[in-house]
Amino acid sequence: MKKTLKMLAVMASLFMTLTTISCSDNKSYAEQLEDERRACNAFLANYEVINEIPADTVFQTGTDAPYYRIDPDGNVYMQVIKPGDRKNDRAKTSETIYFRYTRYNLTYWYTQDHYWVGDGNADDMSLAACFLKYNDFSLPASSQWGYGLQLPLGLLGVNCEVNLVIKSQFGLTNEISYVTPFMYHVRYFHSQI
Repeated sequence: MKKTLKMLAVMASLFMTLTTISCSDNKSYAEQLEDERRACNAFLANYEVINEIPADTVFQTGTDAPYYRIDPDGNVYMQVIKPGDRKNDRAKTSETIYFRYTRYNLTYWYTQDHYWVGDGNADDMSLAACFLKYNDFSLPASSQWGYGLQLPLGLLGVNCEVNLVIKSQFGLTNEISYVTPFMYHVRYFHSQI
């Protein structure tokens, strides 16, 4: 009986210690936003960053192109790999746009010595392409992806390819509370139907 009580006391003490430790690791929302900002800034420090969209929307392109801030509050930055046909092939409101992507968790990259771990459907053709209805957030097919993935379609031709740094508020709606920024590599396509 004494052994059981002693074991329960040790377990209770261990539980209290673990609870205290885990509670001290919880960060406030402001601290999480600061961590997000640091991760994004650390990533963007490796590139030229232009804080405005060119007046003629003619972007420098390629894998060594600068990142452009395309949201006034700095929630989305875009590097244009291929611009598509900006003049003759713009997305239309409610048009179905398909895309393939790989995304990388920038917080993980920042805290794990710049180690990339990507997920998405870009490299696995057995996975269906994702789609959204351009500029129509009344539909779950569009709203679930957040605002950030649609921003390039207002500036480039549909068949474009971009890298995007997207902070949590403009990312997937079911992940906003995680306050995790991502770098997306995205290719957009017209519906083939």
